[in-house]
Amino acid sequence: MTDRTTSGANTLRKNSLGLIAVTFMVISAAAPLTGVAGAMPLAFLLGNGSGVPLTFALLTLVMLAFAVGYVAMSRHVTNAGAFYAYAARGLGGGAGGAVSIVAVVAYNAMQFGLIGLFGGITAGVFGGLGLVLPWYVWSLIAVLLVGILGYRQVDLSAKVLVVLVGLEYLIVLIVDAAILMKGGPAGTTAPLFDFAALNSGSLTAAVLFCLGSFIGIEATTIYGEEARDPEVTIPRATYLAVVLIGVFFIFTTWLMVKAVGSENLLPTLGGMSDPTAFFFDLTGQYVGGTAANIAGLLLVSSLFAALSAFHNYVARYTYVAGREGLLPAVFGRTHDAHQSPHIGSVAQTIGSLVVLAIFAALGLDPVLQMFTWVAQVGTLGVVLMMAVTSVSVIAFFRKNGGGPVLSTLLLPAISAVIMLALFVYIFLNFGDLTGTAGGSLGWILPGLIPLGAAIGWLLSARLKSRDPTAYKMLGQNRI
Repeated sequence: MTDRTTSGANTLRKNSLGLIAVTFMVISAAAPLTGVAGAMPLAFLLGNGSGVPLTFALLTLVMLAFAVGYVAMSRHVTNAGAFYAYAARGLGGGAGGAVSIVAVVAYNAMQFGLIGLFGGITAGVFGGLGLVLPWYVWSLIAVLLVGILGYRQVDLSAKVLVVLVGLEYLIVLIVDAAILMKGGPAGTTAPLFDFAALNSGSLTAAVLFCLGSFIGIEATTIYGEEARDPEVTIPRATYLAVVLIGVFFIFTTWLMVKAVGSENLLPTLGGMSDPTAFFFDLTGQYVGGTAANIAGLLLVSSLFAALSAFHNYVARYTYVAGREGLLPAVFGRTHDAHQSPHIGSVAQTIGSLVVLAIFAALGLDPVLQMFTWVAQVGTLGVVLMMAVTSVSVIAFFRKNGGGPVLSTLLLPAISAVIMLALFVYIFLNFGDLTGTAGGSLGWILPGLIPLGAAIGWLLSARLKSRDPTAYKMLGQNRI
């Protein structure tokens, strides 16, 4: 058998992504403007109100704890399978196979849900401008455009995402600056962290909404085989992504509170028929109506950027699973010219079209049902993979001579406990969180994650019996 660690045919495009490209491709999955306009008003209203900035600060510390172990292991593992490779190298091929299929299920679910959200929001934004089309037409356009970008070179997607994410940050920072200068009802002395509000309302709901804004930072290692100098680029991109997202949301949510005053925050949101219009109302009030219209258009581009990012994740996890023998070998091929994982990209596009057709044909709501039901499956899967990865970091360094206790044992252990607790909570309360309680979807949808893990475990066992050499190479470095 040939050496599977060497490059050659069917390899990803080497040295095509620098630090900024990797960072922005990861941040695009977090969709900063979507988080500010969509998730944060709900975090305020259903969570702990003016305690959200402090919640974000605490979650930033949790994500940094995860990142420390993740980065420590990234210097030893370079494989586009990311979570899968970490699990395989730390806990063995069985765990690697389980995580591989969980990743395919989770990121597909995130992508499918975002397709619905994109269609619903885009129909509203452009409908307000006089261009009225059904939501599923907008979703179809997005699926096809994302598929084209995913089929071609990864640096093309990166260039598009850098521009889109840059514009997202720009409009939010303009609104932030306007609120900071004008002061709002609370004046300029409003405290950044409201410690008394942290446990008010539902801290758990606030954590869940805020956590979604970090989903995607784990994907820096997915691009390890395509990054320039990955041993330097990937760690820096990981830390940079966590810090940028954390600082951005801490200050933006604080300024959103400041804009109306903490005592007026919940009454204002509670009196709105659509709380997700809160940020756009603030934009119109502090910057002007034109800026609010621009923010609406950028929200559409924000969602498109997230769609493109998750499409790339699915394509690469599928490619790695095919390359390493877990899925049929055809998935492990790259395009002759673009060196992109084009088979996985095409498969993801076809899957998106099928799911879109089902929801459109059944007349289901693109946001309250397609997005809320399906995307939460993705969150559930990512939280589980982060917990497994933290344990894998500990196991990997214990097997390979150890390392600094803080980065290879203590912080990964803290991360593992927190992520596992979150997974159990989301799994047990999935129906209440998504509005599917009382029906079969309340257990079928979250059950897709353990089902994916079981299938992945069986696929790895089959590979072990069929090709023991290939099984031993699961998760090995590809550079």
